Amino acid sequence: MKLPLIGAIPNRIIDERFLEHRRRSSTFAMMAGALLAGGLFEYHLIAQHRIDWDLAAVLLAMIITKYSAFTWFRFHD
Repeated sequence: MKLPLIGAIPNRIIDERFLEHRRRSSTFAMMAGALLAGGLFEYHLIAQHRIDWDLAAVLLAMIITKYSAFTWFRFHD
């Protein structure tokens, strides 16, 4: 596999396992961020009786991005 942006690095260093590990770690990081934002949103809602719209916007953006990509890959892959 040859990556156009990394051209000088030999192919034996970057293989499918590396790309799969990078994809999986990004997914775990996204889920940790979503759980933290959701937890903070619920804390502000339950403990302080207010809606933190910044956290709601972050969660909404994550949801829209996830389902948009899911739909795109479903019909184009």
